[in-house]
Amino acid sequence: MRTVGVEEELLLVDPDTGEPRAMSAAVLARAEREGSGKDVFEKELHEQMLEFATHPQSSMESLHAEIVRCRKEAAGHAGEIGCAVAALATSPLPVSPSIGMNRRYRWMEEQYGIATREQLVMGCHVHVSVDSDEEGTGVVDRLRPWLPVLAALSANSPFWQGSDTGYHSYRSRVWQRWPSAGPTELFGSPDRYHRRVADMVATGVILDEGMVYFDARLSQRYPTVEIRVSDVCLHAETAGLIATLARGLVETAAREWRAGTEPLDPGVSLLRLSAWQAARSGLAGELLDPRTMRRTPAETVVHTLLDHVADALEAHGDLERAREGCARLLRDGNGAQVQRDLMRRTDSLRDVVTECVRHTQA
Repeated sequence: MRTVGVEEELLLVDPDTGEPRAMSAAVLARAEREGSGKDVFEKELHEQMLEFATHPQSSMESLHAEIVRCRKEAAGHAGEIGCAVAALATSPLPVSPSIGMNRRYRWMEEQYGIATREQLVMGCHVHVSVDSDEEGTGVVDRLRPWLPVLAALSANSPFWQGSDTGYHSYRSRVWQRWPSAGPTELFGSPDRYHRRVADMVATGVILDEGMVYFDARLSQRYPTVEIRVSDVCLHAETAGLIATLARGLVETAAREWRAGTEPLDPGVSLLRLSAWQAARSGLAGELLDPRTMRRTPAETVVHTLLDHVADALEAHGDLERAREGCARLLRDGNGAQVQRDLMRRTDSLRDVVTECVRHTQA
């Protein structure tokens, strides 16, 4: 059974005002003193962010429990120094992000300018194990048209610098400012994949392989495919759903690769349009159907994804869990819809943030 791990980035905020706070160093220091920081919590580009990584899990129940545990630990450490954590993919309130004191981050600021200074966005990355680079490349090639559906399900960033953006996932639009971000062409073999990555690094536009921000990539550190399209999810159970579907997609793609089934190839230009559509409308309107690249009601596209991965999900005992999770999101809304509902009720972005602090640990 393929293992799955999740990395989540959380926003550090003032518990009373909801304003972002640059306290990641203090939170990390406290976690280290308490003995829970090692191999769990990490610093990120901006000091208003805190990242954690779960251990690989075979059971989705265990993975969900670990996400909940890590969120609670993060909240506990933050609370001890006077701040709180919120699973928000952008800050609804205005913020001037503080870049961490790190040579790598300073290089990025000098290289990319305002794109680095404004890049206070929080994502969710899912690692799914693969047997080899050959299998991993076959998987990456076959995931491409399905990834915008995960982005729509996870969308959790409607507000930016005090305003409603009109998007469900504005984080993904900010993320596209990185020169290496987004969908990829077909690679066909691990040799071609690694050659393309080496050529990108050789340009000097990016610093190293870690800055190859493909929507799905072979991990540098682990024998996994890393899927990088999702907003950090407001609720832990949504993060678990994204991980469940990601494993289903990887297993389905691996089976297609082994069977010699050719990947769908709509081309990078259409994949970019599909990603934009998912960011714009989330689950509230239409998405591009991964098979036809034509506008289709979001609910229909979600069910198309479930049908696509049903055999793999059933083999792992996850099919009913995935169906229930998708039905819940289609009924109750993703994080972006929850945030907008809170704004309509309270007319206060401060209240949106403070309420989302509570949702983060729900």
